Amino acid sequence: MAKNIRGNGDGENGENDSYTIHGRGIVSRDDLVEEVKNGKHPNHHVINRDGDEYVRSNPDCSESNNINKEK
Repeated sequence: MAKNIRGNGDGENGENDSYTIHGRGIVSRDDLVEEVKNGKHPNHHVINRDGDEYVRSNPDCSESNNINKEK
């Protein structure tokens, strides 16, 4: 279970094609989406944007702790 997941912004248009998990390293978007869907990272959820799924952290009071906070 990861507390802090960072989006790498490594996609063609700056989207997250991979994420970095401290102590684990780089994880592909597809793998992380499946892990979140399977409940392995309960502080995170999956969103669908234009048919692609991405991982986001559940909102909390610390903006620095949220992956690509939705505006």
